[in-house]
Amino acid sequence: MKVLPSRWRIALAALLLPTAGASVADGPAVSPTRTAEEAGLVAIDRLVPDIRQDIRYAGSDNFVGAPVDGYEAPRCYLLRPVAEALQRVEADLRQQGFRLLIYDCYRPVRAVRHFMRWVQDAGDLRTKAEHYPSLDKGKLVNDGYIAERSGHSRGATLDLTLLRCDASGQDCTPLDMGTAFDFFDPLAHTDSPEASEAQRRNRRRLRSAMERHGFRNYEREWWHYGFQPEPSPDVAFDVPVR
Repeated sequence: MKVLPSRWRIALAALLLPTAGASVADGPAVSPTRTAEEAGLVAIDRLVPDIRQDIRYAGSDNFVGAPVDGYEAPRCYLLRPVAEALQRVEADLRQQGFRLLIYDCYRPVRAVRHFMRWVQDAGDLRTKAEHYPSLDKGKLVNDGYIAERSGHSRGATLDLTLLRCDASGQDCTPLDMGTAFDFFDPLAHTDSPEASEAQRRNRRRLRSAMERHGFRNYEREWWHYGFQPEPSPDVAFDVPVR
């Protein structure tokens, strides 16, 4: 397990994730670090300069329908061991004619707060048809689609899909996974029987590629993967994505 610098340990006891009445037992403490470098986060494009990214929360094409707090740039940051593992996934896939397309990586705690404010705003249903047509907005947390405390904030979780590319690696097309990213519905469950065989095969291809390098899928979202074991499971970060 990663040993925290002394400057972190001094502040962690008082800095908890933003839940009323929270205690240390409720979840990881929020690191007082102010920069990605201090947090040990590295931009994936430093390791793979031409990796494909479509960071949805930096814009308005997402379930909130607006840029999300803490996303000041469309970049993917991960803790270095996680980024290096993802680099290996990408290298393997390129040999097979595929590439990754990343939707989200490290997520600041303030972004999670934004999500929870959105969930509690019952009148904002602008994105329902596109992102949760069959579910009540108020049930998205209890049904496991939106978390009050996100593994993304610990720098070891990401959302992504697969691209099939031509020999040049420049002309790439997303594989059919059966749903779009952040489609909150049982159809998005990785092993959903409602998905076609071809769609399930594509999901299995992504899962196999990720598992080979230490990532584990969240069964309710085919796009969601966490690195195991996490480098810093007891620490979340609130450094803006810049």
